[in-house]
Amino acid sequence: MKKIILLAILCIGSLSINAQENSDQQFLRNHELKINMSNLIGFKWLDVSYERILNEESSIGIGTLISLDHKIDGIDEYRTFSITPYYRHFFSSKYARGFFVEVFTMVHSGTDENYYSNSYPYDSLAEEKYTDLAAGISVGGKFITKRGFITEIYIGIGRDLLGNSDLEVVGRGGVSIGYRFQ
Repeated sequence: MKKIILLAILCIGSLSINAQENSDQQFLRNHELKINMSNLIGFKWLDVSYERILNEESSIGIGTLISLDHKIDGIDEYRTFSITPYYRHFFSSKYARGFFVEVFTMVHSGTDENYYSNSYPYDSLAEEKYTDLAAGISVGGKFITKRGFITEIYIGIGRDLLGNSDLEVVGRGGVSIGYRFQ
């Protein structure tokens, strides 16, 4: 009887140690690479980001957006490039996943189109390049599989601070897919 109890204790102990090792694996995965698929499909923007997990409820990251087609119309159609550092705080009991709130800054550049004429049709079109700085906030959710694959949905808005462009507000958002790794 003592041998059976000792064997049961050893089996349970080894299972809990193995479970501890598996749960610790998620804490070792602190890096993420993602691509925003909705921006790629909808606006022809290559929008990639890197995120570093700081602890179970916060992370920092940086996103880079490059326009692949300068002639597309839509939201922020004049933005051709941006770099967006951000900080996220997660409101979940799980490790750096679930609902989050994000604060971001965005350095963005592009081309404003200005028409000069007293009547229609316009006599001349002038394109002026700009670079501006925006600050804003986003909300979203992050979903992660046990193997580290990520789906992320978020939306946000920011205000231009320098007034160098015709844009007063900038948008941030989409559906991203990626991978969390060590």
